[in-house]
Amino acid sequence: LKIDQVIEVGPVPKYVAVTPDDSTVLVSNWCGYDLSVVDTGTGKETRRIPLGRFPRGIAVTPDSRTAFVAVMGSTDIAVVSLPDGKVSWMNGVGQGPRHLVLDADGKYLYATLNAEGKVAKIDVASRTVLAKVSSPIAPRSMTIAPDGRSLYVVNYESDQISKIRTSDMTQLQRVPTGHHPIGITYDPVDHRVWVACYSGSLYVFDDTTP
Repeated sequence: LKIDQVIEVGPVPKYVAVTPDDSTVLVSNWCGYDLSVVDTGTGKETRRIPLGRFPRGIAVTPDSRTAFVAVMGSTDIAVVSLPDGKVSWMNGVGQGPRHLVLDADGKYLYATLNAEGKVAKIDVASRTVLAKVSSPIAPRSMTIAPDGRSLYVVNYESDQISKIRTSDMTQLQRVPTGHHPIGITYDPVDHRVWVACYSGSLYVFDDTTP
């Protein structure tokens, strides 16, 4: 458990993602308004890409060539070409996009909209929002089941998590947690959802029922 490397990035690194091919680490710098691109082989930052106010969640396509970054101080999601660092945009997705996940095929992108109290489903090819579902209040972190059928979202201000069916973006269930749930992950072996709360507690939910 020794520290192997220390890599300098931008101010207040907020979210870290590794590309599927393990070649690149991406870091959203909350107070730097940019994205650090780090080469895993050298442990050095190779590029820093300006994105705007409060970049947050990151999702990377299965081919490791494109990264989506939620810019929480806007209504937009940045689309970053990793080979050349060029940026295009998904504009007007919703208020306060925070966390992003992709399905396994990279066909659909899901975004929590913290300021809007909703979760959006986006078609990656056309860059259009297909549907939104209410997930109040302050949906923040999110995870997706390995089969892509369900999303699990922490609702920070309502002390609850939501289970959402991705096919039609219907909320299937909402259950209480401790105060201010913030972290969430899915255990694919035991089919359990783990939730971390700022109150200092962990909640584990069984998800074996389809």
